[in-house]
Amino acid sequence: MDESRRNFLKIAGCSAMGAAWGIPVVRAIGKALDAEPAPGALEGKRWALAIDMKKCMDPEVVRACQQVCHRIHNVPKIDNPEEEIKWIWSEKFDNAFPGKVHEFTTDSLKGKPVIVLCNHCERPSCVRVCPTQATWQREDGVVMMDMHRCIGCRYCIVACPFGARSFNWSDPREHIKPQIDPEYPTRSQGVVEKCNLCAERLAKGLGPACVDAANRVVAGAMYFGDVGDSNSEIVRVLRSRHSLQRRPHLGTQPHVFYLV
Repeated sequence: MDESRRNFLKIAGCSAMGAAWGIPVVRAIGKALDAEPAPGALEGKRWALAIDMKKCMDPEVVRACQQVCHRIHNVPKIDNPEEEIKWIWSEKFDNAFPGKVHEFTTDSLKGKPVIVLCNHCERPSCVRVCPTQATWQREDGVVMMDMHRCIGCRYCIVACPFGARSFNWSDPREHIKPQIDPEYPTRSQGVVEKCNLCAERLAKGLGPACVDAANRVVAGAMYFGDVGDSNSEIVRVLRSRHSLQRRPHLGTQPHVFYLV
């Protein structure tokens, strides 16, 4: 038996023991990975995004969001679609919201690009299947990834119903253009990665970079805020406008809302 397989079985065995001991063990691991908020950090009960679907169909908005997100997070640019790494991208409305298209769907929606990313679900299926707790959920709802704990089993990729996770088939550092940003850590071959809702910016009192970029192109394109605060702007917007969630019937309770 080779060393990599032996190590995997050791970890899987520990995970099985953890399951036998019960939920307290899993919670203890999660709390150990959570850091105390830094002074000046944004704090909320439950973070969420609201995306104005029609405003964000503007190609300039999509481009601005993707460029800033991928640049500051050292997301590699790999042209092979079978190996590409995506934190934020666009899907056709028909694919992003299957079952929502019918003969009377307006031309302003049918076939048009929709910005998609990790939904930072209330009940993330990816977290439940990870054998090493490499992916976990913070108390404020942000679903995180610890690439050092990831063993590359890709269970989370299978479990995610939104295609929001990518696997590094090769060393991503060879594909970072124009250059590596030293402010954010790079990853290695064999690990999974995804959007972290700009957790490093939240720690500095800043909102997600995609929201800032989108709103610079078109005002009101995206909203970020605490849906646990009934007086927050995002709650007022969600209460005043109709919104959609992606695949809500699957029970993960996505916290990215699409304003129609």
